[in-house]
Amino acid sequence: MVTLRRKKKANRRRPEPLLDMERKKDVGVTRLIHRDEGELDFLRKRALYAAFVIMFFFAVLISRLWFLQIQQGDKYSRLADSNRVRYLEIAAPRGNILDRKGREVVTNRPSFNVVWVREDNSLDDALLKRMARILEVDVSELLAGIRKMAGTPGHIPVRLAEDIDWEKVAYIENNRMDLPGIKIEVVPLRVYHYVNLASHLIGYLGEINKKELKSADEGVYRGGDLVGKMGLERLEEKALRGEKGRHYMEVNALGFEQRNLKGMDPLPGNDLQLTIDMDLQRTAEEAMAAGDKAGAVVALEVNSGRLLALASSPVLELDKFIGGISHKNWQEMLDNPLHPLVNKIVQGQYPPASTYKLVTALAGLAEGVITPDSVIYCPGYYRFGNRTYRCWKRSGHGAVDLNRALSESCDVYFYQVGQRLGVDRIAKYARLFGLGRKTGVEMEHEKPGLIPTAAWKKKRYGKVWQEGETLSVAIGQSFNLVTPIQLAFMTATVANGGTLYKPGLVEKVRDPDGHVVRQFEPQVVDRLAGQGRNLQLVRKGLVEAVNGRHGTGRRARLKDLGITVAGKTGTAQVVRIKQYKHLKDEDIPYKYRDHAWFTCFAPAENPEIAVTVLVEHGLHGGSSAAPVARAVLETYFRERLTEGEEISVQILEGAVPLLTRAAGGQGSSE
Repeated sequence: MVTLRRKKKANRRRPEPLLDMERKKDVGVTRLIHRDEGELDFLRKRALYAAFVIMFFFAVLISRLWFLQIQQGDKYSRLADSNRVRYLEIAAPRGNILDRKGREVVTNRPSFNVVWVREDNSLDDALLKRMARILEVDVSELLAGIRKMAGTPGHIPVRLAEDIDWEKVAYIENNRMDLPGIKIEVVPLRVYHYVNLASHLIGYLGEINKKELKSADEGVYRGGDLVGKMGLERLEEKALRGEKGRHYMEVNALGFEQRNLKGMDPLPGNDLQLTIDMDLQRTAEEAMAAGDKAGAVVALEVNSGRLLALASSPVLELDKFIGGISHKNWQEMLDNPLHPLVNKIVQGQYPPASTYKLVTALAGLAEGVITPDSVIYCPGYYRFGNRTYRCWKRSGHGAVDLNRALSESCDVYFYQVGQRLGVDRIAKYARLFGLGRKTGVEMEHEKPGLIPTAAWKKKRYGKVWQEGETLSVAIGQSFNLVTPIQLAFMTATVANGGTLYKPGLVEKVRDPDGHVVRQFEPQVVDRLAGQGRNLQLVRKGLVEAVNGRHGTGRRARLKDLGITVAGKTGTAQVVRIKQYKHLKDEDIPYKYRDHAWFTCFAPAENPEIAVTVLVEHGLHGGSSAAPVARAVLETYFRERLTEGEEISVQILEGAVPLLTRAAGGQGSSE
């Protein structure tokens, strides 16, 4: 019994460890479960990150594919095609230049150039020497052309010679098998139908240089292209150049041509129709060439501003610039004392001399310091301060009113008018005439001239203006400087009653289909309001200057045509050197002789045309410049009369010998 009880007690104690073990087992399982859940969460996060990375990768890949194939598809398609298809540019014919009557001034003709295709050919010494013999040039010239193209793609040909003659073309074509890589290239070349007429206006072409190429549109210009270098060829380059064509060819993996593909023809440039009349241009240049005169001629319509003739003498020899001017020819032009490279129409600045008396006269009338009947006595000199100012007529003109002062160009009269006005009031009216500023004509490097004032001298030299300087300014000397085109438009302003126009040079621009894309319209720059009567008084004096018995511009008369010419002479002193004061004109060294001016308009009753002539170192306006103006006017009116147009005329009587220059003094004969 006892034993049994112990067993029962023992059995009763045993469950406690079992429970502990079970408890521990349950805790272990729980911990294991928790650990498995943590690892599972970690794995889930890693899987999520991996999915995100994969999705991001595919997004980037898809975006890149979209960018390359959709957005940049055309670009890479072209690049791919460029490995298979190659093109050569075909020069476009430049637009023609015509005169106001539609006559061809500059056109094009086919030119044959010799080129070497470097890509699949080598130019060894033997071939190089043979080409030099064929082209009749030195080997060094060929090598210079080859070196110039170094670094450019091999399929672009190297130009070895330009505009070769037919004999050379025939020889090269007949011997092509023996001249590997040598080809004939046909390009348009400029033809100047009037040779060198209006050369400063038209300009010339030349090969584009590195500086120009760097700033040019890469899609338009390439090395070796011809571009305008001067004149309208340069200023109207965009209108004249046209659009290049392209010749496409298929090439293999090595770059060799396989077959020709469809190309694109070049589009010719626009045509320019100028306001210039080549008959007047020829007359002006021939008149200046007689006696080898250097200077300028400007003719224009007084009621519109259209330019009819623009001649700068000596002319440029345009044929020397075709294909590039040689160093020798360039140096000859630089050394020429007549300065052919200077466009004297807009770049030459000269004292206006007595032509400036128009400004002084109008200023005096407008400001009330004189009337038409004001009389000033001229004994041949005028004393001011401690200095004596001479009149060109040493014996004097006697009692002089405005009309006689203008017709006989009395210096003493205008000395005193200028003194009464002062330099600033004279400058005010000079600017109203367009002097002292650029006209805006479509020509390069135009100079503004100079109209002095007291403030200008103070700023420029740091000195006060002296009243004695005003006397010289009043007759167009001292600091005064004008260009021939400025003086021509001043004259036109007087002629038309006070309207200053902007110069017009291009009448029309037509596209290759003949449509007008641009047309000239007169543009008013300024007006001399309220000066109608005063301008009429000035014009009366200018009529007398040409047609009066003692007028200084009598050589400009058109008596045989019955046309009344109104004008003004001027003799601009270049330098005052006492040792030449008493010499005859022909004995004075050329560079010290006075410049000769003549400016005029006609018909005086109803002005149509104004002409201004400057002859450098021509001595006297009446004898040197007036005959040139007369020749231009005669050509203009003879043509008008031939066409049957009615012209207001007035026949004048009498002609007397020209006045001769008196020695000494600041004034000069006209």
